[in-house]
This record gives sequence, structure tokens and C-alpha cells, in this order.
Amino acid sequence: MSALIYRKSNQYLISGLLIALATLTSQLSLKYIGYQGAALIYLLVVSISAMLFDILPVLLTALLSAILLNFFFISPLYTFKIVSTEDVLMFFMYLILALVNTVLTYKIRDYNSKRRDEAEKTKTINLYNILLNSLSHELRTPIATIIGSIDTIQDGNARISETHKQELYNEIAIAGARLNRQVDNLLNMSRLEAGILKPSFDWCDVNESIFNVLQQNQEQATKHQLVFTPQKNLDLVWTDGGFLETILQNLVYNALQHTPQHTTVLIDVRLEGQLLEIRVSDNGIGFPKESIAFAFDKFYKLNNQATGGTGLGLSIAKGFTEALAGSISLENKKTGGALFTVKIPSKTVAIKDFEYE
Repeated sequence: MSALIYRKSNQYLISGLLIALATLTSQLSLKYIGYQGAALIYLLVVSISAMLFDILPVLLTALLSAILLNFFFISPLYTFKIVSTEDVLMFFMYLILALVNTVLTYKIRDYNSKRRDEAEKTKTINLYNILLNSLSHELRTPIATIIGSIDTIQDGNARISETHKQELYNEIAIAGARLNRQVDNLLNMSRLEAGILKPSFDWCDVNESIFNVLQQNQEQATKHQLVFTPQKNLDLVWTDGGFLETILQNLVYNALQHTPQHTTVLIDVRLEGQLLEIRVSDNGIGFPKESIAFAFDKFYKLNNQATGGTGLGLSIAKGFTEALAGSISLENKKTGGALFTVKIPSKTVAIKDFEYE
């Protein structure tokens, strides 16, 4: 159903009525569903609005639902204060998810409306299903972990040792990091689509950038081996360090998620003239030959790949590489495993000469 069927004033009115109905329903069933259930009911209303109305009424619905969730269901009730740290975390997780769901659903619907022929409609439906399946796992799973851990900690009848409580806090931290990674990917993809990527160039220590990425992936690499031997006295490179880390983060995370346990992920860097070349490889099973040409496509996932991941990581790595006027390629190694090669043109300066530049 198109938003054109509804006049703008009617869209705001219907959205308000849906939010009021959700609030009344949640109030009547609060003792059975808790405020987590109320959050899910509000999220359902936001999703329905995003499928029917323009972006502004839906964004207003998402913000209003977060305010009402805080006022009516999060202690202390009937105030806008949030005392508990866990409740603060829950509130912001809901707000992020509601806004992300709003933007994504609206963009997918808008994309669908611009393609009228049957071939494009079929492609859009497939894209929609892939995205929803990915989000249902990649966003719902960490949120469920956060909510479950918070419920256990807050349960007055549960006797939780300090060790167990610390384990639950660690689970919350890991789930929050996973959720943050997916939101970052979605935001980065929006920036790529909008064409607003503008690198901020400065002298960059590539060794340090790689170490930062390795540090960020330590928790995911417990069953893999990350190998990087830094080059001594490697020249500084004139590039955007943030862009470079985003590229490497997606390549390394992709390798950790989609290779068997105990696989070695190797990072190698070299400078050849005015060209920075970084290789990320593994000794896993590699890519099917017919899939290599599509590996960097948005939302592309291998047919035999387990549920999980949004299929955005490699397309983001390609987009950020091209924003630095570089190129990225994929091939299978003769010895087994995949090899990604990133090449970025850049001027360099020796570290010992940097202070005189």
C-alpha cells in the first residue's frame, strides 16, 4: 500500500492513533509482558507505519514511541528520568533499533516503488527478504542477549554470584559491540549510497592502523589465529586512517566469520613506489569460482552460508577503497583459502624525515 493513498495530515493522525492503541494495549497487559513486551509492541507499530507512510511521520512515530516507553513503562514511572544503567541501555537500544528499522524499511519501499517491471520487482522482493532475514538475526540476537542478561541481573529472587554477574555484563558488552558493528555498517552503506564520503587525509601509520583492527577483533578471534608481522621503519602514508581501518575491519571480520575454526588470517602490507598494498588472506576453503564476481555486491551472501551477517561488509570495504581512489580484488589461493588485495595510491614519507616535512 502506497503512502500516496494517505494525505500527510491523515498519516500523522493514523500514526498517533496507532501509538495510542499500542500504549493502551501495553498498559492493560503490562503485568504479563513487562516493559520489554511494550517495546516490541511499539516496534511493531513503527514497522507498520514505515510500510505505509512517508518518512517524516514514521520518524515522529519512532521518537514518540521511545518517549512514551520511557514515561509509562520504565521506572520511575510517569517521569522522563531513567535511574537504572540497564534501563538506560535498554532505552537507547530500542531508540536505535526503531530509527534503523524506520529508515531501512522506508528506503526498501522507496526502492521498490521506482522499479515497475516484473524483473526489477522480483529482484527487490529478494533483496527485501535477504535484508529482513539478516536484520532479524543480526539485530534481534544481541538485543535478546542484552534483555535476557538484564532480566537475570534484576531478578530479585535469583541468587547471582559476582562471577556470574560479571559474565552477564561481559555478554551485554559483546552483544552491544555486535549491535554497534551492524549499525555502523548500515550507516556506512547509507553514506556510500548518498555519495557523501569525503576522506580527510593526513599522515597515517599503517602498522598502527592494522594493530587497532586486530585489537578490535580479539574477542571474535578466540578460535582463529590473527597473524601480522609489522614492517620496521614502514613509511607514513598520506591517506584517511579511519577509512583504512574501516576497510580492514570488514575484511578481517569477514574472514573470522566465514572460515572454519582454527583458520589462520594473515595480514601483509607493502609499499611499492607510491602504491600502498594490503593483503588479507586465510587458509580456509575459499570462494566458489562462480561467486567471486559477486562477492562485493550489496547484500550478497553465499548460498550455503549459515544465517547471519547482512552481506554488507565486503561492499563497504569496496566503497571505502574506491573513495580513496583505490581498488580491491578477490581471488582464491592455489594453496587454499581466499586472498583480498587492497591497492591505494598515496604519497609517502619516511618516519625519520616526517618531522622535517
